[in-house]
Amino acid sequence: MQALKDRICSEGAVLNGGILKVDSFINHQVDPLLMDQCGQELARRFAAVRPTRVLTAEISGIAPALTTAFHLGVPVVYARKIKPITMPDTVYLTVAPSHTKGRLVDLIVSPEYLAPGERVLIIDDFLASGATILGLVRLAKTAGSTLVGIGALIEKSFEGGRQALESLGVQVESLVCITQLGEKIVFADDEQGETSAS
Repeated sequence: MQALKDRICSEGAVLNGGILKVDSFINHQVDPLLMDQCGQELARRFAAVRPTRVLTAEISGIAPALTTAFHLGVPVVYARKIKPITMPDTVYLTVAPSHTKGRLVDLIVSPEYLAPGERVLIIDDFLASGATILGLVRLAKTAGSTLVGIGALIEKSFEGGRQALESLGVQVESLVCITQLGEKIVFADDEQGETSAS
């Protein structure tokens, strides 16, 4: 998706540890117009699998999940990292490693909002190692829901996430695929393989 790729090139920054900082338009400050474009495209790609819920993890996955769900006309459920007092005592809970936090985080969903028979589409900001997405998959399966697809804004193909998800047998889509992070950000669809970013 060219609009997202352009923003990564103009505002993305590569940090130590293979982290791509996109805080100015996705992860801290959110560009709602860009997120709407991304959600519309993800909804188009997954319309045929007829999801009834979009599932994501707080907090960076919420913006793309919300706009995708809006264009699909279905609710969003996001896994909480801390259980609020408003949640029932019995919840669906798993843990997943967080690349940016450098530790394991809880992913918690109330059974009120993820039930047997739901057709779940997982949407997140990044597909990197696939660890967070696999945590969301575990939550969906524990709830008795059917996983129908996985989408991400940005895929870092060199971290092996897509391969980790292959055995799930569902459609996996990313709007932008990055094959290399270093002095330059290299995108999968770059014929020259040399797109600059600061």
